[in-house]
Amino acid sequence: MAHNEATFSPLNIAILTVSDTRTLETDTSGQVLVDSATEAGHHVADRQLQPDDIYRIRAVVSDWIARPEVQVVLITGGTGFTGRDSTPEAITPLLDKMVDGFGELFRHVSWEEIGTSTLQSRALAGLANRTLVVCMPGSTGACRTAWGRILKEQLDSRTRPCNFVQHLAIDPNMDPTCGSRS
Repeated sequence: MAHNEATFSPLNIAILTVSDTRTLETDTSGQVLVDSATEAGHHVADRQLQPDDIYRIRAVVSDWIARPEVQVVLITGGTGFTGRDSTPEAITPLLDKMVDGFGELFRHVSWEEIGTSTLQSRALAGLANRTLVVCMPGSTGACRTAWGRILKEQLDSRTRPCNFVQHLAIDPNMDPTCGSRS
């Protein structure tokens, strides 16, 4: 990862686990995201667990993207093909812009770990109200992969030539073009 001399900007990250079977105590995937974000220097603004229900997921995420103090929403779970998996359907209507490359890149790096099973991931990301919303599978391994191979760099304001920080609602001096200051 290329860094410049820019100052690290810690982000406020909300984490949602979508599961009908886990509790906060047994949620290893959400905990991986909490630990990874904290170790990287970010702040966990909120953490919740909701069942696979489109409207409950959408209500929580809608609240978070409306809050100016939340810059990133990480969602684990509900991205597969079972009857109850509904995270993409819950989130897509809330997004102003899709980050198509996230799902593509996630499936690419997952290919190295799980082969063709990566086809069953409906991982996605987008921007809503200058908040990055990322949906990834519910496995602990998938969360480690998403964080370690994609999110850690893209949520670091020092990563060049581009990162997502300049697109988030945190720095009024940041130019919306990749890596430039106004």
